[in-house]
Amino acid sequence: MPKVVSLFSGCGGSDAGVIAAGFDVVMANDLLPYARDVYLENHPETDYVVGDVAKIDTFPAAELLVGCYPCQGFSQGGLRDPSSKINTLYLEFARALNAVRPKAFIVENVAGMVRKNFSHLLDDQFKVFREAGYRVQAKVLNAVDFGVAQERKRIFIVGIRHDLGVDYAFPEPTHGEGREKPHHTIRDAIGDLPEWPIGEFYARDFHWYYLSRNRRQGWDQTSKTIVANPRHMPLHPISPPLKKLEHNVWCFESDAPARRFSYREAARLQGFTRNFIFPDTERGSLDMRYKVAGNAVPPPLFEAVARALPDVWN
Repeated sequence: MPKVVSLFSGCGGSDAGVIAAGFDVVMANDLLPYARDVYLENHPETDYVVGDVAKIDTFPAAELLVGCYPCQGFSQGGLRDPSSKINTLYLEFARALNAVRPKAFIVENVAGMVRKNFSHLLDDQFKVFREAGYRVQAKVLNAVDFGVAQERKRIFIVGIRHDLGVDYAFPEPTHGEGREKPHHTIRDAIGDLPEWPIGEFYARDFHWYYLSRNRRQGWDQTSKTIVANPRHMPLHPISPPLKKLEHNVWCFESDAPARRFSYREAARLQGFTRNFIFPDTERGSLDMRYKVAGNAVPPPLFEAVARALPDVWN
């Protein structure tokens, strides 16, 4: 079984994907202690290092390196600041790449990285990965096309070590109209869960910014993008529909009760399995549970990318 080193691992979305694809994650890393709590509750066999990746001096041997460095500087919902220091964490990934020398690597980040004002950073990532000796391919994929019940576009950068003499080809979408399977819906993902899970959803008012756009989809639609901030989490379909009053102003069509998705529903809509566990530790606040779920990579999407890697492991 090919071994994997995972950086910026969060609660394990990327790693659940590579494990499902037949890999063995020997090391994971992130800054958030509760991300580690969740990860190890679900994958206790992995060595999880909490802390700044820049302070990790050595890495175990591995055939695959994966990483999802933080995206706030590129994200539609973030600062979108090209000068933000967080945008250069790919250099830490490149340091690990040069140290481990895996046969392949996979990087995931928000699709906003392809915007013109970030093109120099994307180009530099390609440059440092190629200089490390890898054939590099990149493509924006949408999680909804790979069996995830939400619209979530992400860029994947995949490299195969140059001496292996093969290139990577991205997987073709498997879900949607005219494809092998239909899109998964909100009902498919969370229809078995209670409608009012007390204590599991953010119950504060819907402020003006929240109501500046339509954040609701119906049961038989795919969800809008799941986010890490509970204030901005999309609406559960039990909520009344929203209607547009004017530009950037929406309101509920009735006074019926409304709520956001719970953190557990958010995880399901990200593609985590039904038996995924959020442990009750002292670090597991409601906000933190939302954060680790919303920051995760959809496991089925990462699995599809990993399964498409050429067989270079023997």
